[in-house]
Amino acid sequence: MNKHRLNRWVLLIAVLVLVGLGCGLTPLFSTAPTATSELSTPLPAATPTTRGAVQPATPVPTPTTAPPVLDPLLDEAEAANAFEAQVVAVYEHVSPSVVNVTNRSLAYDMFMQPVPQEGSGSGFVYDREGHIVTNYHVIEGADELIVTLADGEAYEAVLIGEDPANDLAVIRIDAGEDLPEPVALSDSENLRVGQFVVAIGNPFGLDQTLTTGVISALGRVIESPNGRFIGEAIQTDAAINPGNSGGPLLDLRGRVIGVNSQIISPSRANAGIGFAVSSNAVRRVVPELIARGYFPHPWLGTQTLGLTPRMAEAFRQAEMNLPVDSGLLVIEATSGGPAAQAGVQGGSRIVRFGNVRVPLDGDVLTAIDGQPLRTLQDLLIYLDTQTAVGQTVELSIIRDGREQTIQVSLSERPRSE
Repeated sequence: MNKHRLNRWVLLIAVLVLVGLGCGLTPLFSTAPTATSELSTPLPAATPTTRGAVQPATPVPTPTTAPPVLDPLLDEAEAANAFEAQVVAVYEHVSPSVVNVTNRSLAYDMFMQPVPQEGSGSGFVYDREGHIVTNYHVIEGADELIVTLADGEAYEAVLIGEDPANDLAVIRIDAGEDLPEPVALSDSENLRVGQFVVAIGNPFGLDQTLTTGVISALGRVIESPNGRFIGEAIQTDAAINPGNSGGPLLDLRGRVIGVNSQIISPSRANAGIGFAVSSNAVRRVVPELIARGYFPHPWLGTQTLGLTPRMAEAFRQAEMNLPVDSGLLVIEATSGGPAAQAGVQGGSRIVRFGNVRVPLDGDVLTAIDGQPLRTLQDLLIYLDTQTAVGQTVELSIIRDGREQTIQVSLSERPRSE
């Protein structure tokens, strides 16, 4: 390439660069404004451009007022000191009443030789009669139960009552005057997400361990040891590990708001997601366990199938008069049960869907006492948390395409169910 042609190319490139800058193209390098910088001169008003012209960059508007924020209730240092002092006070007040529960049993190996087994959990003193509240899964299958107090004294315990469906159990020791003070129960209905909480227990056998956190969520549903559902569970990020089960979850006044029960973790160690059975469940269940050794669960006496829109459409194509896409289709009302006695009807004809035979044309339960029913879980949790044996509930049902209500008097669920 000769010198004259090179000069022409340089000139052409220079012209293109100048035209580009004049059309609003952004330079390759620029100084970014800080978050608090402002333009010193107003931007010119936008003017119409012809088709094909490069549009100038639209400026990003800056907020004229800052978003509202909460004012601190206390000075940061003052708040930190107050929180620390309160946690220490809770620990000193409650920890003597938190106990270690050891479960001893015998298993047999493949040669039918006895192999001693031992596990441990936590519990807390419930009353001055020596009753200790813990989880059912802590004492399950025990041949011998040993309770060790905070001062190291150990006592043999007897099982008073158990309720697998709520993962609660009561055991009793005879410690006489050495029995620590009972721990007060709070009303879990008054809890709020974000409240600080304290957990005391014996994780991995490390007795009298304290951890702190907050209430992460309320009204969680967790699975019980017997495969049923526990409603009203409290989710917390306070560190809970194996051995914490049965120990108290406390508010900053030292009151039990829940009984630590489960964690979600692939490694079985704390991952910041723990669950506690609520103190209101303890209020309902524990007095019954002490009085009769078990908890009488309210029972409706139905076998149901939870509807989905796809399922409902399939049933409509099978000529079932079904104007809803959700609810509980009654497959069978147990003979002699509360629902059957009140007139609830199960399926009257069998229809095959592939390899599955489904009884159709039964009642569809859509609500109980005005609370919508979409899954079996909804029904079981409502019965366990909001009703009692002998109470009358109102069922909203769909029968032959029409809505109606039925009054049902609940009875006690058979122990075999």
